Amino acid sequence: MLKRYRIQFPQTDVGELSQDEVYFYLLNGQGEKTKIRLHEYERIYRIPGLYEQVVYDRLKCQSPSTVTDVLKYTLSQSDQRLNELRVLDLGAGNGMAGEELKKHGVSRLIGVDIIPEAREATERDRPGIYDAYYVMDLCALTSDEREEITSWSPECLISVAALGFGDIPAQAFLEAFNLIAQHGWVSFNIKETFLDRTDESGFSTLIRELIFSKYLDLYHLQRYRHRYSLEGEPLYYFALGGKKTAHVPAPFIESLQLPD
Repeated sequence: MLKRYRIQFPQTDVGELSQDEVYFYLLNGQGEKTKIRLHEYERIYRIPGLYEQVVYDRLKCQSPSTVTDVLKYTLSQSDQRLNELRVLDLGAGNGMAGEELKKHGVSRLIGVDIIPEAREATERDRPGIYDAYYVMDLCALTSDEREEITSWSPECLISVAALGFGDIPAQAFLEAFNLIAQHGWVSFNIKETFLDRTDESGFSTLIRELIFSKYLDLYHLQRYRHRYSLEGEPLYYFALGGKKTAHVPAPFIESLQLPD
């Protein structure tokens, strides 16, 4: 049983903050407050159960189960089954998505995250979920690191609630996309504005171009409630499932003019 904490959400001004700027207060026994941003994963993961209490219990996040269901539905349109796949979990965090995948069974599960606190939290709270968990910067992979991941022969890429807020750059997502098998499967979620052409951010451009390119066949697109905001308003995301048809070549990536 994970410890429960005293959590307080701010009462004013939160509506003016972007989604990656929102914060909460962690109260100690003397009533003293520590301000923590929701995306300060290094700090949150060091405290057992804090992320689960804030994001899943209080804000009712349902993305791990939804993205997993979208992957299952996508696979149902083929002769492939989830328990046959070797899955690469990009932005694995503290293992919430990995735990959901394990409920349905996978052949192999490999986690990748850029911060060591994520792997430490997973090993502490969900030991044995992953066959391997790597702390790597996919924007600066060494040849040894690339070989280490490809040695698992991943044939499916999944990423849950980690794309598009600076947590995982567009270049890192493309690197992970190219690490899986040429006809591998892909499932991930993005905030709903990323499919709007008025959003000119690098990640939004990447997702739109990838969907309409020859490198990914889109099988399923589902709008759903990712979680609630601190004010209690629903935040909607899209979950996507599809099949990779080819590696993305450098000229295509350069043509997108993505920011670093």
